[in-house]
Amino acid sequence: MPKFVIEQSEPLRGEVEISGSKNAVLPIMAATLLTDDVCEINDVPHLTDVLVMCDILRSMGAKVNEDWKTHSLIIDNSGLNTSEAPSELVKKMRASFFIMGPLLARTGRASIALPGGCSIGNRPIDLHNKGLRQLGAVIRIEQGKVDAMIEQPKGALVYLDFPSVGATENIMMAATLATGVTTIENAAEEPEIVDLANFLNKMGAKIKGAGTDTIKIEGVSKLHGTRHAVIPDRIETGTFMIAAAITRGDILIKNAVPDHVRPMIAKLMECGVIVNDEVDGLRVRGDIRNLVATDIKTLPYPGFPTDMQSLFMSFLTTVEGTSTVIETVFENRFMHAAELSRMGANIEVNGRKATIPGNVYQLKGARVASTDLRGGAALVLAGLVAEGKTEVTEIYHIERGYEDFAYKLQSLGAKITREDD
Repeated sequence: MPKFVIEQSEPLRGEVEISGSKNAVLPIMAATLLTDDVCEINDVPHLTDVLVMCDILRSMGAKVNEDWKTHSLIIDNSGLNTSEAPSELVKKMRASFFIMGPLLARTGRASIALPGGCSIGNRPIDLHNKGLRQLGAVIRIEQGKVDAMIEQPKGALVYLDFPSVGATENIMMAATLATGVTTIENAAEEPEIVDLANFLNKMGAKIKGAGTDTIKIEGVSKLHGTRHAVIPDRIETGTFMIAAAITRGDILIKNAVPDHVRPMIAKLMECGVIVNDEVDGLRVRGDIRNLVATDIKTLPYPGFPTDMQSLFMSFLTTVEGTSTVIETVFENRFMHAAELSRMGANIEVNGRKATIPGNVYQLKGARVASTDLRGGAALVLAGLVAEGKTEVTEIYHIERGYEDFAYKLQSLGAKITREDD
């Protein structure tokens, strides 16, 4: 199994280009199932999760042409020959469940194993199923498998008890081919929702309100192929913002969308980090002022993203003063705290609240394990400022969501290598 070996590095400096969004491209890939025309997706990140989704589509009869030189996918679902996805692929990532809505809308049935992914807490699919049932689906869950059937999706009012991104996307995709109008209330508002809606509208869907808490979808009889470029990854953007701050560096982050990372900008500036929106990108400087503690609380967008919580915690271990972190989205998203403690961090976890007494010089190199995608990246960033050498194992988690992570860090001056363990 590969691992990252990191040595204490000088402040990171230079430019880095942000890749396309993992959390945007996966539902877009699933949405191509809604048509038998060819779809072209550009700015696709070369990630493990993307490759798994390619394999899922191929397993159902799709032709998927990958061109990683141009970061594009050409997907032809005209040969779709089954409504069942192989369980061994579905269990590799949670995003595989995105195929449920499109398959139901196009074929009238779907059979999918309960999805896998990072063990960051309970992420039930009940909101997905609730919404799809309101569109007319009959759903049965037995022996770790979801079987669903529908004669014809019918427009309905769907209220989500929680603004789930995945449920919003799955219901929105299914509703594009429904008869009548579907309204999703308390919908998720993330930029990835807007990107999916833009893609679907290019295919001929009629969706309004994406990016707000109320989305209306007027069903159409048929969708067609299209071409679309995926938005930049806001979590990767935030990761390199933290990289600049934690190493007291100076990084120009190119291809960033500042509006997508406003909560991270605000919190970093509270700590004393300088963040400027420049012509060529977002410039983040942690080398101007003494950096101090702050408090964060994760919330659905546009609040502080849960995906950035572990990364920000690594940074807060290196500032002056005591910070608190409250996690409201996932109940098991402090697993990285124990690994940071192996590196000398003094983090007290009490339920969904973590208290972090910062100390600029406390982190020491250690052998630690990546607990999940973002927690693993947080350990890598901590290793950049820890005294001595840090080894991060189980990095398959990290490579599910970061394209060329080690290379991009190396280009900024980081001492990091990818080695066999």
